[in-house]
Amino acid sequence: MFLLNGKNLIKLAAVTLLTAGCSTMSSKINYPATVTTNVVDNYHGTLVADPYRWLEDDNSPETKAWVAAQNKVTFAYLNAIPGREAIRARLTKLWNYERYTVPFKEGGRYFYSRNDGLQNQSVLYTVDSLDAAPRVLLDPNTLAKDGTVALAGLSVSDDGNLLAYGTSASGSDWEEWRVRDVRTGTDLPDHLQWVKFSSAAWKKDGSGFFYSRYDAPKAGDALKGVNKFHKLYFHKLGTEQSADELTYERTDKPDWGFGGAVTEDGRYLIISVTVGTDPKNGVLYKDLSSPNSPVVELAMDFDASYDFIGNDGPVFWFKTNLQAPRSRLIAINSAQSQRANWQELIPQSPDALQGVGVLNNQFVASYLKDAHTLVKIFNLDGSFAHEVSLPGLGTAGGFGGKRADTESFYSYTSFTVPGAIYRYDATTGASLIFRQPKVDFDASAYETKQIFYTSKDGTRVPMFLVYKRGLKLNGENPTLLYGYGGFDISLTPSFSVSRAAWLEMGGVYALANIRGGGEYGEEWHQAGTKAHKQNVFDDFIAAAEWLEANHYTSPKKLAIQGGSNGGLLIGACLTQRPELYAAALPAVGVMDMLRFQKFTIGWAWCNDYGSSDNAEDFKWLSAYSPYHNLKPGTHYPATLITTGDHDDRVVPAHSFKFAARLQADNSGKNPTLIRIETKAGHGAGKPTSKQIEEQTDLLVFLTKALGMELPADFTE
Repeated sequence: MFLLNGKNLIKLAAVTLLTAGCSTMSSKINYPATVTTNVVDNYHGTLVADPYRWLEDDNSPETKAWVAAQNKVTFAYLNAIPGREAIRARLTKLWNYERYTVPFKEGGRYFYSRNDGLQNQSVLYTVDSLDAAPRVLLDPNTLAKDGTVALAGLSVSDDGNLLAYGTSASGSDWEEWRVRDVRTGTDLPDHLQWVKFSSAAWKKDGSGFFYSRYDAPKAGDALKGVNKFHKLYFHKLGTEQSADELTYERTDKPDWGFGGAVTEDGRYLIISVTVGTDPKNGVLYKDLSSPNSPVVELAMDFDASYDFIGNDGPVFWFKTNLQAPRSRLIAINSAQSQRANWQELIPQSPDALQGVGVLNNQFVASYLKDAHTLVKIFNLDGSFAHEVSLPGLGTAGGFGGKRADTESFYSYTSFTVPGAIYRYDATTGASLIFRQPKVDFDASAYETKQIFYTSKDGTRVPMFLVYKRGLKLNGENPTLLYGYGGFDISLTPSFSVSRAAWLEMGGVYALANIRGGGEYGEEWHQAGTKAHKQNVFDDFIAAAEWLEANHYTSPKKLAIQGGSNGGLLIGACLTQRPELYAAALPAVGVMDMLRFQKFTIGWAWCNDYGSSDNAEDFKWLSAYSPYHNLKPGTHYPATLITTGDHDDRVVPAHSFKFAARLQADNSGKNPTLIRIETKAGHGAGKPTSKQIEEQTDLLVFLTKALGMELPADFTE
């Protein structure tokens, strides 16, 4: 409990924030002196101090004062580093290229988004034919002068005449949904609020759509209150949200989440039931041809993942990892849904099956082979047809469409080549470039290769390396090692403007495909969860050791980076092996592993992490929790923590508390800074202008931390 009352805490905070803190830094950084309070929690008989608990209250005057004081120190430090303007100018020039999303087609119309280069948000266009002039359908840049309102989701009715779209303000996960007439470009009166973790699934007749939402939060809790009791509704076009029909809820299951999808033939509503972030889910369905039909259980054992792919009448196709950790495709006849009748169509392969679509009356299956994409075509009976020829070692995504369509689109990208859009002819298997971005970057000057290294327990782990041709292995190369390692999420080759600038600056980029991700299927994921989470950190630490042992870099030239769960990764590796790195860039990280479940959707991560409410889980969580494992008197790497004041996914208190304790415990000369973006959230929808500013600060911070000099031709 607090030993200081609220008034004394505010008074003390105000006084100490105006007083320069002590510092042993050679660069004379005077950190704001952060108040500590005597908060102690009892976890299953173990007392754990939480002296910066007051920073969890993002609405309090003292927290706001602390944020302002920290930002003042951080930006003063960053602004004083030479080369900052050169880096910003180069990033701006690199970012200024035309880019597109993969087109899709509904009702004879094509839809895609385009950014002309430096627009804060991409603009949604529609066109009746590919050779016609595109028409602006929705420009999010008109919704806020500073570009902080983003398009968060969209769904077009079957006839192509109506667009349901969701917007998010300041990076929040909360969305508001509206409906726009595609023919006139005007909005209808429909307005839905408190939508989160939802899409919009139109009925075949365009009368309305299914969506998911929570009840409105209490005043002041929108960005930190726990999200429970998800509900699935049907919104009838032209009616108030209060009149929406409740399609499905479970008052006895507060942790269940619901997502609706309408089958292509319009006959069925498929309801996916999730419990947190666990890939295991349940499936229900409702026959929409009968107004009063019940919601029927199809697969509700929560024993595996069941991703709905499509249907052939009453036969539903699912990608599942049931008895197949790298996933397979099965068929379930809803009229004979007993498990003994389930049929395997595409068996598990040595490569991880990532997704399946239906096109040209065939299955389009996307696989990961050592973290890069393979695409294979199968007939509807599961027999193999052929493999799609892709441009090289990279990542492909798209191949959407209706079952009878013979045309589709996909994107293809690599570390040094931005995403080109291809038009795919399913009848011939030919791919033609639809849009090719032109970036002021010489991809031919750089080399990408994949190596495999051995982790602490002998596990073979892949890692991509990207660097300028002719690199000298002398241990003097500034290197940026990136990782994530969680929630079944796979890291694959992709183009990044900031990474391109890093390569031009003479840096090496390394991407480690550590356990916890989905690169090799569910077994790879589970090997990095709960009691096995230390494997994730061991894999990343082993990657750093490999880079140093093979003379790509050295401890004085190595930086580590990750965001969200990857921010946790960086925080844990920073506390466990601080001597291995010169710099650390943890972004929007989960840093307090004993309290993450108490905010917004944090409880959902217990599937990967466990929970401190459980005595056994507490043992491993407390063993690696970054906030709790910082040690006074330790020399920590130069650290720039980043977060957003509107992050309601990983609340900024994680970063606030970690930064405060790191500043107090670091006894070395390296800076410990936190950069808190205003009107920004977890990352999605962040305006281009804010992205450029943030990446400028990260790169210039690395130049000082790693002792880098910008190449003479860097700004040319």
